[in-house]
Amino acid sequence: MNSIRNSLHRRARGEDGFTLIELLVVVVILGILIAIAIPTYLNYRKSAADKTAQSDVRNAVTMLETCAIDYAYPTAINATTGVMTGCNTQKLNLSANTTIAYTYTATGPTYRLAATNSGGSKFYCYDSADGGSVKEVAGPLASATC
Repeated sequence: MNSIRNSLHRRARGEDGFTLIELLVVVVILGILIAIAIPTYLNYRKSAADKTAQSDVRNAVTMLETCAIDYAYPTAINATTGVMTGCNTQKLNLSANTTIAYTYTATGPTYRLAATNSGGSKFYCYDSADGGSVKEVAGPLASATC
């Protein structure tokens, strides 16, 4: 009787783990949660990149208007360094992956800014002749009309 009790006791100690079905259920639940979370996270990142481009246009408008008060509107902006020509070497500080296009018209004088971020999908534009706020536009930077 004692040997049967010992063998049952040894057998009960060895069954402390999970069954295969329990492990499969956990894996399926984790898969479902991941399938929901990844697209949400990617959309969040894209939206953040779009808002970064919009914010960069707003900041650039402020810098250009400040430059116009002190000197004149810059005739060009270096897209890589952000240095504004004709503004005593002042420069725009663009966020990472933001591309900006600047068009200056001496008659008026007016300018147009357009920007996008490579992580996003939207284009933003500001036209000083129209004033107002930064607008979302449909096309690429070169053909963006505000």
